Amino acid sequence: MITLHYLENSRAQRILWLLEELGVKYEIKHYRRNSETMLAPPELKKVHPLGKSPIITDGEVCIAESAAIVEYLIDHYGNGKLRPKLNSPDYLIYREKLHYAEGSIMPFLLLTLIFNKMKTSPMPFFVKPIAKKIANKILQSFVSPNIKSHLSYLENELAETGWFAGEEMTGADIMMSFPLEGAAARVDMQNKYPNIKAFLDKIHGLPNYQKALENGLPYQLG
Repeated sequence: MITLHYLENSRAQRILWLLEELGVKYEIKHYRRNSETMLAPPELKKVHPLGKSPIITDGEVCIAESAAIVEYLIDHYGNGKLRPKLNSPDYLIYREKLHYAEGSIMPFLLLTLIFNKMKTSPMPFFVKPIAKKIANKILQSFVSPNIKSHLSYLENELAETGWFAGEEMTGADIMMSFPLEGAAARVDMQNKYPNIKAFLDKIHGLPNYQKALENGLPYQLG
């Protein structure tokens, strides 16, 4: 049986959602973050050396990367669901977006988190103004422009069908949920990116998305 090793407030939520969409039998093992460091507990390293989440195990198979997990589950348990037809133009877009989610947009969202935290972290009083100035400069000149560029690109990608790879929902949409939910916690999607807002409203209303929320731990990206 598939086991999802699920860490609260993490990318594991979208894997839980995928499992619900596929309708497969699975079990879930919950892990909570350290309340002070917000890091994953050491127990996860017993499952995978990196101690990260999500992780799935399926018999002897152990996979830790989100896109690889999505591909594995859809390829082995999808029966044609959540994936465009092989060798179709939509399939190439699907594969691209599976990896784009973590490889392209997420690094800039993480940099936003890091530099905003840097501005408020405890440090000697004489260093704080310098650190804040450096963080603001990097955010304004590099990070924020790149996030705007990515969001504009994704806004246009959703314009035709409302999905990222064809006429129906695919694993690409499930992968894209996490970075867009993270961005929506900080950006006015309603007025600036209405297609992204509509996409998020649509997936949040899906029964299997709601069921995944019920089966998981806290999932708050704001």
